[in-house]
Amino acid sequence: MEDKPLKLKQLVTSKLKDTSDEMKSVIEKTLLDDIISSPLRYRKPWELLWGNISKGNVCVAGDALHPMTPDIGQGGCLAMEDGVVLARCLGEALLKPGVEDEEYERIEMGLKKYGQERKWRSFDLITTAFMVGFIQQNDGKVMSYLRDNFMLRFLSGLLLRKAGFDCGKL
Repeated sequence: MEDKPLKLKQLVTSKLKDTSDEMKSVIEKTLLDDIISSPLRYRKPWELLWGNISKGNVCVAGDALHPMTPDIGQGGCLAMEDGVVLARCLGEALLKPGVEDEEYERIEMGLKKYGQERKWRSFDLITTAFMVGFIQQNDGKVMSYLRDNFMLRFLSGLLLRKAGFDCGKL
């Protein structure tokens, strides 16, 4: 469907039939040449454990590091944590005394430290989001019964603990 703008526009229009006329008008006036679609890619959590988060003086952060389903509402929080940890790791690396020729190596080491610090937290939340989404969206009788009668209390406590994470100071 990504390569067929007309079909995509028709699909969106059909989903918006209960919305305001103003909203429908925006979609209807959109030119087909202006419709761009890119497929989402699911990153398996273990790719973080064995992959590289940084290479040389370049690293990934935010959704590029930890794309996740929206089921636990932590994507933005995790990106802000990344910013704090990245700033701290680079700050420590750049504030160390040394000659200017070593700056590249210090930045590289700071980014590696950032990668090590963020790897497990990202792995944890990507996995949790996937599992919570699976549980919430499963329509099977057994899973629905367990979810509705037993898992709510457990999941709410688990998610509150994950939301209370302290990434440290700058």
